[in-house]
Amino acid sequence: MKMIASADNNWAIGYDGGLLAHVPGDMRFFREKTTGNVVILGRKTLETFPGGKPLKDRENIILTSDKNFSAEGAAVVHSVDELLEYVKKYDNDSLYVIGGARVYAELLDYCDTAYITRFYTSFDNADAFIENFDALEGWKLEKQSAIMEEKGIKYSFCTYVKVKEGNN
Repeated sequence: MKMIASADNNWAIGYDGGLLAHVPGDMRFFREKTTGNVVILGRKTLETFPGGKPLKDRENIILTSDKNFSAEGAAVVHSVDELLEYVKKYDNDSLYVIGGARVYAELLDYCDTAYITRFYTSFDNADAFIENFDALEGWKLEKQSAIMEEKGIKYSFCTYVKVKEGNN
């Protein structure tokens, strides 16, 4: 399982239920990685999508504790255990956790790769965060792109991988 997110200098990922910034290169990277694959997200993240509808050209799985929630065009699971059982039918490399903060935290231990678009700025109004992968024990930065800039925001694509026991 993989996770994909964009984070600022403080590892903030959102504000008031939305993204911190809409950077075209980041959006393109997200589409390239997730299209044709399975995305796992929380109900609140789904509600931020246009029309509150699942992402097209992807299998959408919504993780929510709301037993009455349903979403047309998406599978709904109500616990991590139920999710893990449900995704057994998929290749693990096709699974992408896409948010929000609570879902990232709940599924981090099941991920082996994290694609993080690093925004080299700080958003003062941020209210949602992920783990600091640079300081997270058991993870290492494997690859980083050149720094780019769009809409006044400098950013790069970073790939973090979980360090396998005995492989430092």
